[in-house]
Amino acid sequence: MILKVARLGFPTLRVASQPVPRDVIRTHDFQKLIDDMVETMHEYSGVGVAAPQVHLPIQLAVLEVENHPRYPDMPPVPLTVLINPVVTVLDQEKVEDWEGCLSIPDLRGSVPRFKKLRVEALDREANELEIEASDFHARVIQHETDHLKGDVYLDRMPDLRSLAFLPELQRFVLSNQ
Repeated sequence: MILKVARLGFPTLRVASQPVPRDVIRTHDFQKLIDDMVETMHEYSGVGVAAPQVHLPIQLAVLEVENHPRYPDMPPVPLTVLINPVVTVLDQEKVEDWEGCLSIPDLRGSVPRFKKLRVEALDREANELEIEASDFHARVIQHETDHLKGDVYLDRMPDLRSLAFLPELQRFVLSNQ
């Protein structure tokens, strides 16, 4: 089932999410929620979606980058379920790049993100999961885990002057690079 995506201003987007108890993860309802979030991510052509974006203040995010029309040159990221993730930065270097968000439709902004990190979480079977990620993969993880803390990419932007509507960004900025 495709879920409704919360837009900026909805309360769950601005509060810290609660951890998911391990015994809840394997329940039918929670597994259905994961499947619904993956379907929602695909429907809206996202590369990730976090539970606060579907009106639930819990620590759950899904992400995937595979043959994505907006990111054709990005290496694939397999479908990943992150429950109660903890991110550790492995490289203090930051890389600035454009980001958007399903909860802030049609806008993009230039956001600095750490280049390399490790995320420890539970997977959809409640097993321990550890992933080292860099570059775009690390960016997606940071974007989605920010949602679990009540943050959005706008909060990471050092200069809001790069904020632009997508058609204008493509026409006037990206076409000149």
